[in-house]
Amino acid sequence: MGLKVVFMGTPLFAKYMLQGLLESKYQVVGVVTVADKPAGRGQKLQESEVKRLAQAHRIPLLQPTSLKDPEFLSQLAAFDADLFVVVAFRMLPEVVWNMPRMGTINLHASLLPNYRGAAPIHWAIMNGEEQTGLSTFFINDRIDCGELLLQHTLNIAPRWTTGILHDAMLEPGSQLILATLNALEQGTLKATPQKPTSDLKEAPKLTKLNTRIHPQFSATRIDRLVRGLNPFPSAYAVFIDQKSLKQVLCKIHEGFPMDGTSDPKEPLKPSPQGILIPCEEGYFCVTKLQLEGKKSMDFKAFLAGNDPTNFRLE
Repeated sequence: MGLKVVFMGTPLFAKYMLQGLLESKYQVVGVVTVADKPAGRGQKLQESEVKRLAQAHRIPLLQPTSLKDPEFLSQLAAFDADLFVVVAFRMLPEVVWNMPRMGTINLHASLLPNYRGAAPIHWAIMNGEEQTGLSTFFINDRIDCGELLLQHTLNIAPRWTTGILHDAMLEPGSQLILATLNALEQGTLKATPQKPTSDLKEAPKLTKLNTRIHPQFSATRIDRLVRGLNPFPSAYAVFIDQKSLKQVLCKIHEGFPMDGTSDPKEPLKPSPQGILIPCEEGYFCVTKLQLEGKKSMDFKAFLAGNDPTNFRLE
């Protein structure tokens, strides 16, 4: 039998990594995931993707509200795991990551040290990267700063979205975890410190501030933002209704940049390809959007009930 592993993770990305472990020689003796949270209009308790998979395989499951809770720590220690594997989870206190005899490893969706933080896949697209990757490393007391184990490089195609890149990382991510465990088990892998660099690129949490489209953005920058936030949480724009002078919030799901001479102070324009947003450089052509409180629609549905020349990007 292989090493005894406790897996920690929450979203769909982590679920695929857990699935890979379950199909391997390694023993997943326990799973830790986030506590169920109310979501949606009905505020029904929502279970994580990792929880559903763990329950389907009848793996012991822990859902602590505090990672320092004595009862949780006692239950975690009782698994007597050789190693913890973490994918898209919370920051761990030292009492947790220092518990297993072989340490705690993390899979991160970037080529560290670049894109440390909560949203490495999003920011790689938003920044127009042509290449990114995955890294395994030992967790320490600084976020995404532990000693590196293995890395895998991925090329990013020109029109990829975050959703496409996410899916492209699933198989190599799973294989990288298994390769890391194999090498650690055999004693053939030596961890190396991350190399310091003066121009680190970060991957901070996505907020209302860094997901908004602004008039001073170029069409290329808007395009990267829209693709980088597709399918979630979506880039958004604030339009001014020039008749009522009210703000209109609108998610921009899909579109593409277009050449042309424009003034960002001009109103939106209809076109056969989509709704044109004037930019500092060219136009951004919106093909799929969602007004606040409404369902997502293509640009033709929007044009059927709205005059885009009434709106200006604020």
